[in-house]
Amino acid sequence: MNIKQIAKDTAKTLSSYLTYQALRTVLAQISETNPPLALWLQRFSADKVQDGEAYIQELFKEKPDLALRIMIVREHISEEVTEFLPEMVRTGIQQANMEHRRQHLERITQFDVQTSTPESEQQSTPNPNNQQPPTII
Repeated sequence: MNIKQIAKDTAKTLSSYLTYQALRTVLAQISETNPPLALWLQRFSADKVQDGEAYIQELFKEKPDLALRIMIVREHISEEVTEFLPEMVRTGIQQANMEHRRQHLERITQFDVQTSTPESEQQSTPNPNNQQPPTII
């Protein structure tokens, strides 16, 4: 396990996601002020934001002002988000793992109950008042 490579890949993925969020923010803003430009940006951006850096480079070639605007919004979002992110990720993973373990435990215990025989269920069922079951002749 190469922790440095995992961190590098995670940072790249997060950067691309923040680029996507910045694009959504800018699209919402310009759709109110300049709908034709918003439509152009939406069409231009379709299926291109997977790699945020490549997307920004390509946008710079077409509309540098929009690329700069998305970069500024992305930077602002990253400053706001990264403060809380490490603890949120840790807590979220811990809670999700606990929930997955709980569900797994429920599944395996339900499986054990379903595979038991009726005879073993009768033996394990407590008899109220310690009475013997009636004998059938």
